[in-house]
Amino acid sequence: MSKKIQILKSKFKKYNIDGYIIPKNDDYFTEYSKINRLKIISNFSGSAGLAIILKKKNYLFTDGRYTIQSQIEAGKNFKIINLANIVNCNLFKNLTLGIDPKLFTFWQIKNFFLKYNKVKYINKNLIDEIEKQKVNDSFEFFSLKKNIVGESVNSKLNKISKYLKKNKSDYIFISAPENVAWILNIRGKDGPNSPVPNSRLIISKTKKIFLISKIKKCKKLFRKKIISSKEFIDIKEFTKKILTLKGKNFIIDNNSCSIFFENIIKSKFKIIKKEDPTYFLKAIKNKTEINNMIKTHILDGVALTKFIYWIKNINKKKITEVDAQNKLEKFRKLNKNYLFPSFNTIAGTGANAALPHYQATKKSNKIIKKNDIFLCDSGGQYKFGTTDVTRTICFSQQKNSIKDIFTKVLKGHIAVATTNLKKFNTGKKVDARARKFLKRDGLDYEHGTGHGVGFFSNVHEGPQSITKVNNVKLEKGMIVSNEPGYYKKGYYGIRIENLVYVKKINKKLCFENLTLAPIEKDLINFKLLNSKEKNYLNNYHKEVYKKLSPRLNLNEKKWLKTFIN
Repeated sequence: MSKKIQILKSKFKKYNIDGYIIPKNDDYFTEYSKINRLKIISNFSGSAGLAIILKKKNYLFTDGRYTIQSQIEAGKNFKIINLANIVNCNLFKNLTLGIDPKLFTFWQIKNFFLKYNKVKYINKNLIDEIEKQKVNDSFEFFSLKKNIVGESVNSKLNKISKYLKKNKSDYIFISAPENVAWILNIRGKDGPNSPVPNSRLIISKTKKIFLISKIKKCKKLFRKKIISSKEFIDIKEFTKKILTLKGKNFIIDNNSCSIFFENIIKSKFKIIKKEDPTYFLKAIKNKTEINNMIKTHILDGVALTKFIYWIKNINKKKITEVDAQNKLEKFRKLNKNYLFPSFNTIAGTGANAALPHYQATKKSNKIIKKNDIFLCDSGGQYKFGTTDVTRTICFSQQKNSIKDIFTKVLKGHIAVATTNLKKFNTGKKVDARARKFLKRDGLDYEHGTGHGVGFFSNVHEGPQSITKVNNVKLEKGMIVSNEPGYYKKGYYGIRIENLVYVKKINKKLCFENLTLAPIEKDLINFKLLNSKEKNYLNNYHKEVYKKLSPRLNLNEKKWLKTFIN
């Protein structure tokens, strides 16, 4: 047992608890945070998970993307359980479990733990007492111009005000920082991979706003008169300010309003629990946002294409996974509009690629061998857009069995890209199209086929997604990823990912590719593709060549042209 787990267990008696729950999220419920208490206690580095430390047992809950990784990183001290089993968890009963009320919503506690156990709120975070993480919190928020976002703050506030009046509520508490960013057209640098500003917002039905954050982060907004000092609440003054507001009803969001904040609001107002309407409003990108995302993907496509050309044709040295991801980052940095990665690059060769969300470390870092296949999933935050793209690359002739599987993944990818969205209008319906070619051979993958993507925001952003369970209707302007894959434990991983957006052509909704980068032809068994699929692939590569070739050198252009028949 690790020393940190022993220290945590030694605190149980003091707080009169039988166990303690540690989620992955921070108090803003963001996926990628600079604070990671779950890693401190479990050594698990994935982006989704929750640990429960009991007196005699330890459990780590995580999803299908991390089945192998969680076993490697945390299996020594934890029993690994699928995250789906956290609902009405009955692995233990009649226990009192300690939680930090800033890190959980009432909905989570009720649905996960209260059927068989009790929960005790502890206002000190017990992991912070063991190891406090230092975070640079000095980044100021900044505003985006209308030519970037395409819609004014006033227009967005009108929509929220209308929603409040319809639901007979005086206020709404916007607790998710990405939603605050969208409404106020502001961004920050509080996440390691996302430009979301750590903040919350109160909006009244009369369009009055109160931005809740730290004053040092908002100085630029005051100077530029984006908000006034009267429209600002320092986080320390939140409780006092709530008591001065007039009205009866307050809407809070089940997904991102913590127990801590709900209790404060509840002390004065009647709570109405509804999903924050901002999630859906910002999921439908306007023309300006789509055009900016198109521009962003051309810039990103150039960097990735240069990288693929380099690693396949130019590089003659023995390089590692870390060398490869650093080289790709250098290509992205050649563009002045590039800011930082939209998530930590997944660069896995051979067996490492069989971990869908693998992260190369000093210990795991492998040399990329000529006979391996190499999976690279990466993305960038640019000044006017967010990208996410995966390519699987080979450096030598591969076995027919691997080519056949790659081609079935590609067929699924093409099936998604060419979906008739009138007939298959939800993520659940589209997901089945992606898997059908693998399933014919009894094969599948454990992750979803696609996630929603934000505009210069979080790389994972719903409510839309392409999964076995998502029933959100796909509408014009929504952006999702298209990323079927296949993973053979101990051998290799395959994934092909493009971002697509829902476009209306001749009154019909269809997916249009945003991502522009060649798909590895040396891994395709063309005999398994029908004429429509071959045409799709050829037309896609024509589009890639047309958009990217003006920005490539002569050798890169010649090589890229070989992808077109």
